[in-house]
Amino acid sequence: MPRRILVINGHPDTREERFCSGLTAAYVAAAEKAGHSVRRIDVGALSFPLLVRFEEFQTPIDNVDIRKAQEDILWAEHLVFIHPLWLGTMPAMLKAFLERVACGGFAFDTGTAGNPKRALTGKSARLIVTMGMPAVAFRLVFGGYGEKSFERGILRLSGVGPVRKTYFGAIELSERHRDNCLATVRRLAAAGR
Repeated sequence: MPRRILVINGHPDTREERFCSGLTAAYVAAAEKAGHSVRRIDVGALSFPLLVRFEEFQTPIDNVDIRKAQEDILWAEHLVFIHPLWLGTMPAMLKAFLERVACGGFAFDTGTAGNPKRALTGKSARLIVTMGMPAVAFRLVFGGYGEKSFERGILRLSGVGPVRKTYFGAIELSERHRDNCLATVRRLAAAGR
């Protein structure tokens, strides 16, 4: 069944030779070929101010790039985030983007302590994360904490679920390994997952 899918490339460097850009392009192409409606956001190509004050978080942001991103998120049934693992979690620019998108109660009601209104209920998500270390080390030795905070503290808090994760470790291993990662992304995209 065709889905509305938003693919978010969270790598700050949007050059085509970046592996996250390749994964994003592969996902978009395979999903469109399978009949899904797809939109794409490249976070590194956006311009927005950093969130500095709590009062700013409570107020809807008046920024063209963030407003368009919010429209795309509302349109989507399925959100796909593709990003590298930097210092155990997402790059700072992706985190800053998510903070700005959530402003003004867009993702959850900021005035309700303990049980916030989850504004993005009914959407699913997939986190696709690249890393230099083996993925099993990230999951077992390091506990995958950076992605757990993304899943629980941002997506689930906003009502997004289920959230599935795909880790591509040792991406510098070989061209063949990267080709296998791309093939996996194409299969996920064709299935709308």
